[in-house]
Amino acid sequence: MKFFLIVLIILIVLILVVAIGQYNGLVVLRNKLQEAWRQVDVELNRRYDLIPNLVSTVQGAAKFEQSTLEKVVELRNQAKALVGSNNPAARADIEGQLSQAVTNLFVTAEAYPDLKASTNFRDLQKQLTETEDRIANSRRYYNAIVGGHNTKIEAFPSNLFANAFHFTKAGYFEVDDPTMRQAPQVDFSENKDSAPTAPASPSSPPPGGFDPTPPAA
Repeated sequence: MKFFLIVLIILIVLILVVAIGQYNGLVVLRNKLQEAWRQVDVELNRRYDLIPNLVSTVQGAAKFEQSTLEKVVELRNQAKALVGSNNPAARADIEGQLSQAVTNLFVTAEAYPDLKASTNFRDLQKQLTETEDRIANSRRYYNAIVGGHNTKIEAFPSNLFANAFHFTKAGYFEVDDPTMRQAPQVDFSENKDSAPTAPASPSSPPPGGFDPTPPAA
């Protein structure tokens, strides 16, 4: 009887050690996921801040396509309104459309020599292009963390503890149109006469939503 009691105590201790280890591992991944999303969010908000200055600069160009500007402003406002919302799929879609709209604005501006010659415009174009690059890099890192997080939740035996403590899968932050995944590559140098470089089509996995704030245990 005493032997079985000792064995039972050992088993309980082992189960507790495993449970604590699995729970702590899930918490670490959840915190990494939230930190990775914050990095994406910082760059997205930087783009929101730059766009009004870009629109203000472009509006000074005579006969510049008003519909192009209105589309950028509309999408920027829609994207900013979704910050902190519980609709990740909608935000991913709007962010992708906003990237494409900014790219279209730069391409359209190629037809306006005075605008291309503007130092302020070229500076904003450079800042936005760099921001798009950082958004893409942050998104790739976030999606990598999502992959590890979801694998932990689905794999045995960690899935048992994930279900018990209500950890749920997170979605990837992707956009539907492959052309939206690339930062605009437009050369506004006055010595260049070539057409803007078209974004390449990457071989990315199918898009999905994203959940930047997985539920607490």
